[in-house]
Amino acid sequence: MRPTADNNTSNRYDFIIIGAGSAGCVLAARLSESGRFRVLLLEAGPRDTSLWIHMPAGYAKTFVNPRVNWLSESEPEPNLSNRVMYEPRGKVLGGTSSINGTVYIRGNRGDYDEWLQLGCAGWGYNSVLPYFRKAEDNERGADEFHGIGGPLHVSNAPEWELGNLLLEACAQAGVPRNSDFNGAKQEGAGSYQTTTKGGRRCSTAGGYLRPAQRRKNLKVLTNAHATRVMIERGKAVGVEFRTPDGLFSAHVTAEVIVSGGAFGSPQLLLLSGIGPGQHLQDMGIPVLHNLPGVGSNLQEHFGLSCAWRINRPLSMNCLRTSIRRRVVAGLQYILCRSGPLAVTGFYGGAFVRSDPRLERPDLQLHLVAWSTMSRSPSRIISHPFPAFSISVWHLRPNGRGAVRLRSRDPLAQPEIRFSFLQSACDIRAIIAGIRLARKIAGQSALKDLIVEEILPGCAVKTDEQLLDDARGRGAATLHPAGTCAMGEGPNGVVDARLRVRGIAGLRVVDASIMPSIVAGNTNAPTIMIAEKASDMILSDVEQAAA
Repeated sequence: MRPTADNNTSNRYDFIIIGAGSAGCVLAARLSESGRFRVLLLEAGPRDTSLWIHMPAGYAKTFVNPRVNWLSESEPEPNLSNRVMYEPRGKVLGGTSSINGTVYIRGNRGDYDEWLQLGCAGWGYNSVLPYFRKAEDNERGADEFHGIGGPLHVSNAPEWELGNLLLEACAQAGVPRNSDFNGAKQEGAGSYQTTTKGGRRCSTAGGYLRPAQRRKNLKVLTNAHATRVMIERGKAVGVEFRTPDGLFSAHVTAEVIVSGGAFGSPQLLLLSGIGPGQHLQDMGIPVLHNLPGVGSNLQEHFGLSCAWRINRPLSMNCLRTSIRRRVVAGLQYILCRSGPLAVTGFYGGAFVRSDPRLERPDLQLHLVAWSTMSRSPSRIISHPFPAFSISVWHLRPNGRGAVRLRSRDPLAQPEIRFSFLQSACDIRAIIAGIRLARKIAGQSALKDLIVEEILPGCAVKTDEQLLDDARGRGAATLHPAGTCAMGEGPNGVVDARLRVRGIAGLRVVDASIMPSIVAGNTNAPTIMIAEKASDMILSDVEQAAA
């Protein structure tokens, strides 16, 4: 359907949602559910029609595809040899849930209790758990921690010989087994669950939006890039957006909801005149509301991969070097939705503490069925021989970065600055993680399998050498958060009901509202945030109408 350029009733909605990603698709489905409200969902990217999106292993293609990926990059990182950090972010229906590694991790229960302690009422673990359960259709079945019948399919990892050997090695290295990272406790090693079903990805576009699009009160516009939120007398009244046909606007009677992610949401607020006053003035943008926290408090997990060459073809790297294996894998997937193309290679992982004095895990280890020589916005290249990786991620970084405008052009990427490896704590944690990965690889379970360590390599031994290697190879782990933080301090942008402070009729709902980043992958928490926000929004609208 083509947008309209006038202000008649066909161009008015109760809710306008900007961004059809992990949060936006959830909001569109939930807010349109009753049929009472007209909802417009704007997405800058295309529909999710690519085969590579729905095939779990296809994320190796979507990670470098500019058609469905923003291909975001940071400014050079001074503590990482002035390297630019590459951040794939989804630009398609489903957003990053359409291009990610599908790992389903909620974070630690202590993360949410910390939010509560920071003044975010209603966001403690006991308050958010019902929304995690509401979202799920979990293969494990329903219990105290999991739900069934929700839009998001969550499946167990398939059996995998290399994965079982790695988990045995973890146990031998002193990391206890954990059958459910999202259950009673997080610490330990075990198999991941993934947002897949029957060998296909379950993005929020597939799980939430596709069934909802049959509703007459929901309109979805793709290739519609929001350029600003329209503000009149301190209230959001609509959205201006650009399509291939030109510049249009849509008006709202209740609320505008920004769901552009940790980079896109602060960028749009800044373009709309909401943010640090001096920065807006420097960019030549009229200051409609001086809100210093917009774009600040950027948090991200930092990590790097350790890798080992093996003597058996148990690795997904073997697909690169064998046409026969690629043909067999293709047939397995087409005929049975099974085989290596039906998974992402993230078989399992471990949550551990870098220091036993810590209250909860601050490291996540991924047990991965492949290894790569390089990764860039244009290409991912695996090693030309069988190998596996243990990726080490630091989950509780001290560093805080920022998102700022690079120009007034809404189609230009924002300026992104992280602050990796600035503190002694961050450095100690990542070195401890690398040493633990090596300890795991050195166990008897893997003795007859491993040929040699290829990353970082046996010559890298001392803490100083490990730190140099981390500065030269380490990277952002694709979990940006915190840039429109919930809270009341100097970085606070939204209140506990996710309303933008000082502007009526405007909320932010996505990972940017996290006051502190969760300990784990961020997709499941973002979906939870949108589920909870939907209930809050509907409650507030009904209360206002009463």
